[in-house]
Amino acid sequence: MNISIDISMYPLHKDFEKPVIKFIQALRNSSFHTEENGLSTQIFGPYQEVMTFVNSNMHDALLNEKNCVFVLKVVTDDRSHHEPDY
Repeated sequence: MNISIDISMYPLHKDFEKPVIKFIQALRNSSFHTEENGLSTQIFGPYQEVMTFVNSNMHDALLNEKNCVFVLKVVTDDRSHHEPDY
């Protein structure tokens, strides 16, 4: 089963940009299709593989950040090529 994950990371301190950039770069450097916008990053692929990858990278980020919030939306299916028809 393929999934799409919409991820937002919120380090709760003044120097929030560096950890966000580091996290996004890890997603970009993966073998998974990723897309970015000004509010979040999306990653697409097989459920087990993507979840394992995201979990590992979130764990690393949380170990390095005292106060950090992640917001994830997980959707079944690869929505990377979704075209709204409304």
